[in-house]
Amino acid sequence: MKNLALALLLTLQPIAAQKALTPSDREALLEQLEKIREEANSAVDTRFRGAISAFRKAAGSPDAAFDLYLKCEEMVSFQEIKKSNVDFREWKRKNEAKLSDITFHLALQYQLRWLVLTLEAASEKPDLDKLAIEATSIIESLIANAEELSAHRELLKASVTESIFARAYDLNSVKAENWPLSPTPLAAVYEKVLLPPLRRADRIESLRATWTKRMVNEGVLHNAWRGKPGEKVKTGEQSPAYINFVSETVPMLRWDAEVDLFKTGDEQAAAVRMLSHIQENLTHQSAPKWAEAFVKLLEIKDNTQSEP
Repeated sequence: MKNLALALLLTLQPIAAQKALTPSDREALLEQLEKIREEANSAVDTRFRGAISAFRKAAGSPDAAFDLYLKCEEMVSFQEIKKSNVDFREWKRKNEAKLSDITFHLALQYQLRWLVLTLEAASEKPDLDKLAIEATSIIESLIANAEELSAHRELLKASVTESIFARAYDLNSVKAENWPLSPTPLAAVYEKVLLPPLRRADRIESLRATWTKRMVNEGVLHNAWRGKPGEKVKTGEQSPAYINFVSETVPMLRWDAEVDLFKTGDEQAAAVRMLSHIQENLTHQSAPKWAEAFVKLLEIKDNTQSEP
């Protein structure tokens, strides 16, 4: 920002005595601004590439992620505030139980993997289809390990741009539009990353499958992360949150999925399923709203077809 202000000041100096900008002055300023923008974007992308390279290497295994975590922690929490190596060793001693927990290492690996995607999403020209594929891989792997990651759910819910990794590499100000800054909660990942690329007529089946997978994965996470972090729960026990998810949220997600499929082009099949869904869930609190929304969908389509 300082460089930008300086560049503008230097640009304005030759014309500072004028009362108003001439057309040629404005054109010169706009050209200079465009060059500055390009240089700024290039510098940001270069910084991202360096961080992405280091993070991707460390995200290759839980042990590598943990090693980078220790280096970043030492840098940010000790070296930068002039604490000694003795202080760092004492911190490690006091936190030995946590630092030796392999599930903590695994959680750090997922945090790093999501941070890499976040930096790529924040770059000048992100490949959203590629990011969606990589995000799917992370989510599926995380869900498969949801039970053992339960104690570290707060770390996985936290913004990756506020992680110790981002702080060590001075990436706290990273902005990624329409991108969730953590791999959980899953609803944001599906709504912003995984579903949008599939809303095309030629990807109907993938769209349907991804909606189904969303419901399954959200259910798994609700059940796996029941109780408080670190709290032991009975095997097979279902939490009130999970029971409510199945009875209340799943029907709403099924309805949203059918509306999405209808709007994307699967009108006939989706319409049949929407009607059946309402009939099967008449006691659900949202049933009247579904019926009203269904009528509006049909009316909108009917009006569109009637236009000359």
